[in-house]
Amino acid sequence: MELRQGIDFATRKIAKLLKPQKVIEQNGNSFTIHTYSSLRNYLVTFTVGEEFEEENKGLDNRKCKSLVTWDSDKLTCVQKGEKKNRGWTHWIEGDKLHLEMFCEGQVCKQTFQRA
Repeated sequence: MELRQGIDFATRKIAKLLKPQKVIEQNGNSFTIHTYSSLRNYLVTFTVGEEFEEENKGLDNRKCKSLVTWDSDKLTCVQKGEKKNRGWTHWIEGDKLHLEMFCEGQVCKQTFQRA
């Protein structure tokens, strides 16, 4: 049995059932990303190319230093903290927003449909 630390079993099971909504606001190189769900809401604000302190309160409650950059037409975030090889990538294809989150060799993919 694989033991995953940081997010308890019940939270992982509930999270699989959620249908989160995402609102992304852009002003030049500054972004605000709101993620809403019936379990938790999350807000992150950043400027592309500027490292910032991020507290993932409501997610896994870890603090990290994050840096978001453009990788071609994808926004990619690298997070440095207690977990290795952690971050995410957002990109748009047609009317779908894709999110790929990665941490210590694990990958989670989500697709959002434009409302």
